[in-house]
Amino acid sequence: MSQVLLAALVSLAILVSGCNAFTSTYTRCGSVSSVFGQQQQSSSALNLTPLPKGISPFEKSLSKNIDIQGDFRKSSKKAIDAAIGNNMKRVEVEFPPLLGGSQSKSQFDDFDNIQELDKNKEWTMQLAPTFLGEKEYQKGRVWMIFPDLKECELAKAEWAGQRYQEATFTTIQAVTNYLATGENSGGGYDAPWGENLMSGLSKIMGGKDGDAGLLGDQASLDPLVEGENSPARLWLVIQPGNGGPVEDWVNCEKMALSSPDTTMVVINGALDKVRGGFYPAVFFPKLAATVDRFWKKFEPAFYLKPFSDKGVYGWLYRVYPEPWQVHLEIVKPGKDGNAEVEYMLVDTMDEKPSYDKVVSMLLSVSQANK
Repeated sequence: MSQVLLAALVSLAILVSGCNAFTSTYTRCGSVSSVFGQQQQSSSALNLTPLPKGISPFEKSLSKNIDIQGDFRKSSKKAIDAAIGNNMKRVEVEFPPLLGGSQSKSQFDDFDNIQELDKNKEWTMQLAPTFLGEKEYQKGRVWMIFPDLKECELAKAEWAGQRYQEATFTTIQAVTNYLATGENSGGGYDAPWGENLMSGLSKIMGGKDGDAGLLGDQASLDPLVEGENSPARLWLVIQPGNGGPVEDWVNCEKMALSSPDTTMVVINGALDKVRGGFYPAVFFPKLAATVDRFWKKFEPAFYLKPFSDKGVYGWLYRVYPEPWQVHLEIVKPGKDGNAEVEYMLVDTMDEKPSYDKVVSMLLSVSQANK
């Protein structure tokens, strides 16, 4: 083989390897087409919001030292504002709440529903004040709607600062009882099994002093007063149903029907499970009846979900009003035994892809780039 030919082959190999090497956060190679017939480009090249940093389960050292949840809030606030600006009244926010900080946990770590609920409560408490710069959200017109009275009580005690207390602290039960009494509301509050028993027991134990507080302190509820803090401009509903009673999801629909002009933002309500048929209609008929007429009408504003299936890792990501993004996560051995994590934007689409579709896309691109 001549030296000229050898040099040409070496140059070509360097060019190809440079195109396929994952040496930056996002891979962009203008001459390489994806298996879907589109050029693979970076999020920035397409003017899309890039994936947040530190989200991979393989980069915990980074996750523990940056404010991942703060980044989520910034993007969520921007997306919620955009959705409200387009007259969206039903808004979904979904993300991994345990990522970031000294106790950062990914989908591969052990955690329980209480840890998730605590983090979702903390996250939403810090989101609420970001709306207070606009007059329409002031004077209690942002309602923090907790899944139960005990969580409301804890939040009010833990977040005592004036900027947090300016929001209205309430619960799904309190709001449903306050609003859902009209002809179009579907009736009053749907109590979970056992709640009425506990509530009655609490009142009996309280005796002359009233409720004993077994389910939480009633004094932690802010009064809902028409013409003052009601009607609300914005509802931030914290983790309804997810890990709790399915009646939360039923009652959310009743709330929305009773106040159709109020924007409802559901924070980590596991709506994919509700819409995806996780709860069989034969056992949960009331919940099943809400899916098509209510929950499928929610607009995902900020959505970030990890995928790990069939040996591939990736993310489904969206910041309203941008299209959906599918990213392949590439993990390689790094220096000192630490993994190096990089991402490839696989595709963008206007409609949310199914779980199986995302996995199929990740597999195809992963195999094509081996």
